[in-house]
Amino acid sequence: MARTRSQDGAPILRRRAERLEARVTAEQKALIEHAAALEGRSITDFVLTSVQDAAKRAIAEHEVIRLSVRDSRAFVEALLNPREPSARMRERAAAYAALIGDRSR
Repeated sequence: MARTRSQDGAPILRRRAERLEARVTAEQKALIEHAAALEGRSITDFVLTSVQDAAKRAIAEHEVIRLSVRDSRAFVEALLNPREPSARMRERAAAYAALIGDRSR
């Protein structure tokens, strides 16, 4: 059973119902076993925690847009002082509106 904590700090036990398998080399297994032992954790706990942390980082990297200071200023400037749409943009917007119809009613 996996142990997590509720918002008040009380432990919550969750049954692990799903299975995840991986084939590894002998060297990879030895490395993982060594790292888990150094942290005093089971191999399963070490692997699951490591994979979960990596998954959270990967998701965050794809969901969060990071801008430099210069780019942030340019973005805010564009929001606060938008340029007038070009003739081509107005044409495209009109074509789109004609295609989908007026859905505001």
